[in-house]
Amino acid sequence: MVLVSNEKRNVLVLAGAQALFQTVTVMTMTIAGLVGLTLAPDKSLATLPIAMMMVSVAAIMIPASLIMQNFGRKTGFFIGSTLGCVAGLTAAGAIWINSFWLFVFATMLIGGYQAFAQYYRFAAAEAASSNFRSRAISWVVAGGVVAAIAGPNIARFTQDLGQAPYMISFLAMSVLSVAAFILLTRLGLPSDVTSSSTAEAENVEVARPLWKIMKQGVFLTAVVGSSVGFAMMIMVMTATPLAMRSLDYATGDYTTVIQWHVLGMFLPSFVTGGLIARFGVLPIMTAGIAFFGGHVFIVMNGDSFMHFLSGLAFVGLGWNFLFIGGTTLLTEAYRPSERAKTQAAHDFLMFASVSLGSLSAGGLLDLWGWNAINLAVIPFLLIAIVTVFTLALLRRRTRQPAGV
Repeated sequence: MVLVSNEKRNVLVLAGAQALFQTVTVMTMTIAGLVGLTLAPDKSLATLPIAMMMVSVAAIMIPASLIMQNFGRKTGFFIGSTLGCVAGLTAAGAIWINSFWLFVFATMLIGGYQAFAQYYRFAAAEAASSNFRSRAISWVVAGGVVAAIAGPNIARFTQDLGQAPYMISFLAMSVLSVAAFILLTRLGLPSDVTSSSTAEAENVEVARPLWKIMKQGVFLTAVVGSSVGFAMMIMVMTATPLAMRSLDYATGDYTTVIQWHVLGMFLPSFVTGGLIARFGVLPIMTAGIAFFGGHVFIVMNGDSFMHFLSGLAFVGLGWNFLFIGGTTLLTEAYRPSERAKTQAAHDFLMFASVSLGSLSAGGLLDLWGWNAINLAVIPFLLIAIVTVFTLALLRRRTRQPAGV
């Protein structure tokens, strides 16, 4: 009874922490490429700080999962927000002393924060009853709506404060991370207060080898959908400020585009869970792939401000449907005793893909331009749609859910 009465409070706390964390992430995505362009010894390295942030996320996902498995979600979330605070201070110091490589290290620390924070949505799913699970995940992801408004605006208003551009912006990230730490003290998750009877039940249950879990169609579809959605979103989002700057757009123009993009990422979260409950997860993931296709069509037909704004908004919508859909689908792939390793494997693969997407963004843009970035999205969308349709056909033939 206590867990049921606390589920919405826990989800709201996690949504608040998500809002603060995503504000840090959105600020980083908005300005790190520009700081990299200023500090980097070679322009092709401008997006390396963002790329290494994503590499760091992938590298820390599994250690983060093991830490939380042994010491609880709450401890892991405290470690993550502490990394965010240190990252902001380090980035500000790097800008102050004009050190590109120290700045890269700082963004890797932000990646560490992101690795721990990625488990907010899983913590919400674990705290929720089965009929509330998809909505709980959506509510937490919806915390990013605050980030969509706050992130670009904080970056815009702090960029010229202080002795060096963007130094105060990263100090603001430290303050946001401290606020997240304080908010997370209000969290009381089932995984941190597990009853002895529940623990005994999980210990008795036989956990399958990870390879058996990963070869399920439901796992493969979840990881392909999440990975394609996230990697393509990061690749496009990373390149957008640089592409717009090369076309002589003002700073306010590309921060506005990023703001609408992030709104597209998170605003639908208020309804995505309900749409999944009503129509099913695979149709929603298919719609996400279609939104990415809409982006490619729009931006390949012009480079006006509205082309950038509407195209990036479509990318945000596509990411939302694929990310929440993939996370919801993943919960069907594992038993409680398999939770930690399955979640870690999914997010490791997802952020490994994201790392490749962000690493390729700078080189593609520098060598072949903005159109090459968007054409590169198409093959991955085809892979995603084939995977989703294959699982849909398997489910139709068997007349039962794939997975467990």
